[in-house]
Parts: sequence; C-alpha cells; structure tokens
Amino acid sequence: MIDWSDRHYRFFARQLTKNAVLYTEMIVADAILRGNRDRLLGFDPVEHPLALQLGGNDPAKLAEAARIGADFGYDEINMNVGCPSDRVQSGTFGACLMQEPQLVADCVAAMKAAVAIPVTVKCRIGVDDQDPELALRDLVARVKAAGVDAVWVHARKAWLQGLSPKENRDIPPLDYDLVRRLKAENPDLFIGLNGGLHALDQAIIEIGRPGEGLDGAMLGRAAYQDSCLLAGVDAVFERPAGLAAGAEATAPLIRPFGPPSPRGGEEGALRDTADWAGVRDAMMDYAACVMARGGRLNHVTRHMVGLFQGYPGARRYRQILSADATRPGAGPDVIGAAFAAVLEAPAARQAAE
Repeated sequence: MIDWSDRHYRFFARQLTKNAVLYTEMIVADAILRGNRDRLLGFDPVEHPLALQLGGNDPAKLAEAARIGADFGYDEINMNVGCPSDRVQSGTFGACLMQEPQLVADCVAAMKAAVAIPVTVKCRIGVDDQDPELALRDLVARVKAAGVDAVWVHARKAWLQGLSPKENRDIPPLDYDLVRRLKAENPDLFIGLNGGLHALDQAIIEIGRPGEGLDGAMLGRAAYQDSCLLAGVDAVFERPAGLAAGAEATAPLIRPFGPPSPRGGEEGALRDTADWAGVRDAMMDYAACVMARGGRLNHVTRHMVGLFQGYPGARRYRQILSADATRPGAGPDVIGAAFAAVLEAPAARQAAE
C-alpha cells in the first residue's frame, strides 16, 4: 500500500468506518530515524485506531522507530514481513525476512521492550522454495515467544524471483486452510487473514465465527479501489479494544450509509443522502485545510475516485475528480460537484422519465 494509504486516504477512509483499524503505508525505519518525522508520521487524530507499519531488519533501529511512533500517538506498531517489492529485496527486509525468522523475532522483542502499545507482524506463508507448513509455523512460534501481540497472514507464498509485486498478489495460490490450522494450534494468539479477500461476506466465511475461526480480516487494495466497501464495516466488525482486530481496510457489503444491494438501476440508487452529505462536507473541509497548508486538491481527491463504484452517476463522479481537481484554481467545490453527480442522479433520472 505504499503511496496509497497515506494520511489523506486514511482521513477519507475514517469518514466511512469508525471501527476498522487503519494502517499506514510501510515506512522504513531508517527514514524515520533520519528524515522529516512530521511529514512521515503526522496524522489527524480522527484516524484512530491507527497502526504504524514499519519496514527494516535492524532490531535497534526498529525499536527506536517504534518508540518514536508510539510518542507520535500511534495505537500499534506493525512489522512488515510480507512485501515482495524490489525495493524491500534490495534492503533485505519485507518478505525476505521470512527466510530469517529468528531475526524477525529479535526485532519484535526489541520493539516490545521499547513501547507499551501492541507490536504485530504481517507476513506471508513462505517465500520461494520454502515449505509453508514449516516456514509459517517456525516464524509464528518464534515471534510468539518474543511477545508478539498479533500476526496477520497473507495466505500466499511470495516468489522473490520470477514474479513482480503485482503478480505476487494474484498468481501464488491461496491457502486459507493453513492459516486456520495455525490458529487452531495457537488459540491464545490473535491471527488475522489477508490476501484474496474482496468483500465482507467472503471475509466472514473465511475467518469463521468468533471463537471458532480466525480473529480478523485485512483488506487493502479491494477497499481502496471500491471505497463503498468501507461503509459497511461498522455494522459487522466491532472496534477492537487495544489490539488491531480490523485492518488496512475491512470491506463490507452491509452499507449503513444508505446504498442498498444489489447495485445498478433503481435498486442501486442512493436512497438516503444525509450521511453521504456528511462525508462530502468533511472531505471538502479537509481539502480546504490541506490546501491552506500548501497542499494540492488532487493530493486528497486521488484517493476518493473509487467511491460509488456501480452506482448511477459514478462515471461522472470519477470524471469530475480526475479532471477538474487538477485544473488551475480548483478548490474543494470540485468534491461537492462530484458528490452531486451521484447524490442527484436518481432525481435527475426520474425527471428525465
């Protein structure tokens, strides 16, 4: 989610769900230690509950970065042991660390000693020629001994050689059963599921009933690309108490803000615009603040294009946000115009008939 789940996206996501735990994009520990911390770590208080996702392989550096994150007010520190990008391979962190489970455990232990907030790990089931049955269990056993508070498992291998990062999200087969077996073997450890989840009903089926299956579901790109999914999280997932039980984005089909299912036609119209108007107004006010600080409108609106997928007026909504937000002099009223394309679509269609 690098370049996707920045603070502007997270503010937008929080307008749609109050319960899901939001995760930052992965930030390398060295960048925090040497870079502009306010720019890298700053966030709006409305984003809570919020987890800081770190990349790195040096226990001391990760511990210091975690301490800085805790001082900034983050609710959780998450160590990324799943990203297969070329960038993390050149730095020997991310999914590469699946091959060094004791080093991951040492990093977890160092961060646990440095902060009082939860420390969690996000991993794959293995990389390259590893046997997932052995590699995943070994990693989890070691980080559990180090005191990890939760493990999020992307239920695919990562092939560091031969597949691109995008292909690594789609081509390696999913093995949800392995993650469920892992949970059965570790009933006292929070284990959440990631990878291949596109909707709330699917997530509920895969993680199982409370007490019988996994502890949570994590969605990233699915919720980003179809932001309406977030609007149903709060009807299904409770806000976690002190530990990440939601995700980067936990995606729903139940929509408390008004859109009924199925989408399209009259059945897909937005019947109640009151809450959507609140989202619109919040984003217009936020965009005005961003611009007052020297930011650009499209820094905010680029994250909003995926809203209203499949609803009348959605195409025009996307056109307005994509084209008008980059024009000279564009202001927050562009967001208002884009929302109007959807919120007023049913009335316009009825008048035309």
